[in-house]
Amino acid sequence: MGERLLDPSSAGGLCLSDVDYVESETSTMDFPAPVLAQVQSHPYPLLFATISGAHLYGFPSPDSDYDLRGIHCLPLTELLGLRLGPETIDQSCVDQGVEVDLVTHEVKKFIGLMLKNNGYVMEQLLSPLVVATTPAHEQLKALAPNCLTRHHAHHYLGFAARQWDLFQKESKPRIKPLLYVYRVLLTGIHLMQSGEVEANLLRLNEIFRISYLPDLVARKLTGPEQGTVEPEALPFHQAQYLHWRSRLEEAFAASQLPEQATATDALHELLLQLRQA
Repeated sequence: MGERLLDPSSAGGLCLSDVDYVESETSTMDFPAPVLAQVQSHPYPLLFATISGAHLYGFPSPDSDYDLRGIHCLPLTELLGLRLGPETIDQSCVDQGVEVDLVTHEVKKFIGLMLKNNGYVMEQLLSPLVVATTPAHEQLKALAPNCLTRHHAHHYLGFAARQWDLFQKESKPRIKPLLYVYRVLLTGIHLMQSGEVEANLLRLNEIFRISYLPDLVARKLTGPEQGTVEPEALPFHQAQYLHWRSRLEEAFAASQLPEQATATDALHELLLQLRQA
């Protein structure tokens, strides 16, 4: 895929039909044909579609589905009239034994989430596992650093707490939500300390070097999606959850990231360009 960057001064430079679909052999990962087919079947122009979920986080099971996320752009007729188009579209399929879930937000909604300390959308936007991209995608990625604030820590603290509650309430606690707990806490700590969004647990552990994580990840990679944690290990992981949660709170307190996003004006101008495309 050739690099295609938009000149920010060119108001007429965006074309919503100018989509690069990334073939599996040129992507940073191999993905099955139904993944690309699901993206190409979307009813509206896409600014991008990337792979999120366990594949992005570095611990997909052999039977994991493919979670795709992206941005769609509604035509003016569905923005200005009485029959408004959907802000969010969720379309799923099972094709050739592959389960694919594609969720997209309309561009205005997505940009709004970028400005609200939402870690999900930043991970989706910056995912290296790209299925479809456009010049506008490159523009949004270039503006992403100016959307990051120290208050993204609240997103990761909240998500970790929800995943821990889910993990605790299961009759047979699974490895998957436990890995999600560690993943989001380490992502949050790394973001607070470096200003970088890194969602892959394996790369994060190259920094944090937590001795027990490789075994958990290996069990998730080779086992079923519903693989469980031994009951005798639960007190250990509870103590670790509290430790890494405290580390994220400390990183938040010490972070040099700004209090507020500074990309509002640039994102406003980009949205206007997209509406005029």
